[in-house]
Amino acid sequence: MSDPVIITCAITGSIHTPSMSDALPWRPADIAAQAIDAAQAGAAILHLHARNPDDGRPSARAADFMGFLPQIRAGCDAVVNLSTGGSAVMTLDQRLEGPEAASPEMCSLNLGTMNFALYPMAARDGPWRFDWEKPFLENSDDLVFKNTPRDIAAVLDRMGSQRGARFEFECYDSGHLTMLRHLMDRGLVAAPLFIQFVFGVLGGMAALPENLTHMVRLADRYFGDDYRFSVLAAGRHQIPMATMAAAMGGHVRVGLEDNLYAARGVLSRSNAEQVARIREIVEGLGRPIATPAEVRRMLGLKGAAHVGF
Repeated sequence: MSDPVIITCAITGSIHTPSMSDALPWRPADIAAQAIDAAQAGAAILHLHARNPDDGRPSARAADFMGFLPQIRAGCDAVVNLSTGGSAVMTLDQRLEGPEAASPEMCSLNLGTMNFALYPMAARDGPWRFDWEKPFLENSDDLVFKNTPRDIAAVLDRMGSQRGARFEFECYDSGHLTMLRHLMDRGLVAAPLFIQFVFGVLGGMAALPENLTHMVRLADRYFGDDYRFSVLAAGRHQIPMATMAAAMGGHVRVGLEDNLYAARGVLSRSNAEQVARIREIVEGLGRPIATPAEVRRMLGLKGAAHVGF
């Protein structure tokens, strides 16, 4: 509980599609503007995916990342954390094209191969803005996100050893903590660890309080004092699970990548709205909000002067 709370904001992701919310940013200027607004609202880390600027399709192309990264850096001091997951339909080399070019301070890293089922979202009412959206969601009933131990080691090398990035280790299940411990034992990962517990994705852990307490107990056993944990939960579970994390001494992630709604049936107006809401809750618990400078010190980051954008 001695740490200030790190608020991460996941701006756009690769799950939700443009038809689901007018607030979801997918054009470069909108991604940049919402990221800067989220930082001004209190997000010290900005977790970023790229989108095709013509139709909002998930992308990891270097050109698409560079369409907004320089503007974000010029507009705020937040830590930029790029996805190495891209989309489950991409190869590893495709997923890393943008992150390798940008050489950010942080990257996300999913710690296992898993089902990543989005198909229930294809049943939404209303028209689809682009013809790729509904098939993309429907076909996820036969989609595996591939991230084998070899893939993980490659990301650690290409983004970590070669480019100096630290990682947001995304754990969707308890076995992912086992893998992280294994990677430490192999000497591929070093403390301090920043572990993101992910709840509510169909294929991973359910968003249940007992799952969070179980994951914290396991992480305590595996990593002792060498880690900090954060929590993200999909959809309506976002704020309750983040609140629980903050009350337990952890950190929080919000954003339109994870949840499009402010309340039942009410779409969020922006990423900054979600940041402001969780900030009010966290400060109401008596915990201060971490600044980007504090995050860089806490997580041992290389600093914004050493990125590629």
